[in-house]
Amino acid sequence: MAGCVNYFSPHVTLCSPRASPSLSFSGDSVHSLFRRSPSIISPRFQVVVAAEKAVPPPPLKIMISGAPASGKGTQCELITQKYGLVHISAGDLLRAEIASGSENGRLAKEHMETGQLVPNEIVVMMVKDRLSQTDAEQNGWLLDGYPRSSSQATALQGFGFHPDLFIVLEVPEDILVERVVGRRLDPVTGKIYHLKYSPPETEEIAARLTQRFDDTEEKASQYLYICFCFSRKVKLRLKTHNHNVSDVLSMYDDLIHTLSISIKGNRPKEEVFTQIDAALSEMLQQRNTDPSSLLS
Repeated sequence: MAGCVNYFSPHVTLCSPRASPSLSFSGDSVHSLFRRSPSIISPRFQVVVAAEKAVPPPPLKIMISGAPASGKGTQCELITQKYGLVHISAGDLLRAEIASGSENGRLAKEHMETGQLVPNEIVVMMVKDRLSQTDAEQNGWLLDGYPRSSSQATALQGFGFHPDLFIVLEVPEDILVERVVGRRLDPVTGKIYHLKYSPPETEEIAARLTQRFDDTEEKASQYLYICFCFSRKVKLRLKTHNHNVSDVLSMYDDLIHTLSISIKGNRPKEEVFTQIDAALSEMLQQRNTDPSSLLS
């Protein structure tokens, strides 16, 4: 059994390669013994330096923002598939909490049934609790479409949650309006179609498609009028979205360890993901080669 020397402790263990009993000495004793008996460092003994265990870099923490129909959902799928991050959506959390009958879910349901917005503090606590779970801490997380305002971002920051990278998908307004107005939902499968870009596979599916409640206002006989009204509604939503994202970005720009990138989302999904992938890969490579990046 080979002898070992641990330079990180005050003790040294020497042993013969012929499986003789090991000898343990304090650091002072070894120094004295070496001075008196130089032969002890003959080839019959081996000295091995214990290597310090490498500390793995922390997992990625990513936030992604994009207007309705910007392709954010598709990019979230691609990111989580490659990087193994935990995908967290505030909307999904809200629906899950309501379905589970939790206290937060009950409070959220009360506000929604009366037509009120769910208070920030309820949603922030849902997100905070999910970010604190073991899988998110170990694998990293991808926070989808949240925070939506500077107050929400400030609340998360107060709990110690901030992103390494904030991704913004930018799509021209006219394209977003066209995408949203043409979206259709299959109530049977939950799949989203688009009349122009991703039409249904069969006439049977086409016959049962509906517009999402936040994409429409009813009655096919008034379709053109509805599209006009809805376009105005979508543009208002986009204006609000852009204002909120600007506020959130201005806050994160002040954090030394948070980067932000804006990506043109009006391109094929593969091209959009290539740019996102490059940013994430570069960030991981820097963490593996630059110890100072671990401070993030």
